[in-house]
Amino acid sequence: MLMPKRVKWRKQMRGRLKGKAYRGAEVVFGDYGLQALEPAWITARQIEAARRVIVREMKRRGKVWIRIFPDKPYTHKPPETRMGGGKGNVEYYVAVVKPGRIMFEVGGLPEEIALQALRNAQYKFPIKTKIAARHEAGSET
Repeated sequence: MLMPKRVKWRKQMRGRLKGKAYRGAEVVFGDYGLQALEPAWITARQIEAARRVIVREMKRRGKVWIRIFPDKPYTHKPPETRMGGGKGNVEYYVAVVKPGRIMFEVGGLPEEIALQALRNAQYKFPIKTKIAARHEAGSET
């Protein structure tokens, strides 16, 4: 499971999921990528589940890049706990994903296999996603 090795602060405030992703919004490393269309907190478990599905479909060919990392702690208070007593304990870590962000990239394998691997990974996320292809520099006419 992905999580930070060490953090400066154990607990964080929730923040707001507004705006679009301008950084990390293009396919850079591979040939095809999985792009988020909605804002969400993606858990480390969801990232791992999607990674395993992609790797299984690729059958030891090509390479996969994970472009998001869960570095935000998600806290939760136990059930049937009275109000007060401070913030809850860290349960797991999430990655903040904004619309437009490329979450996974694959490269070095045939197109139909790459598209099928990313299509299978789409089912593992609670948000709408699309498969984006790499735009080569200078290919636009």
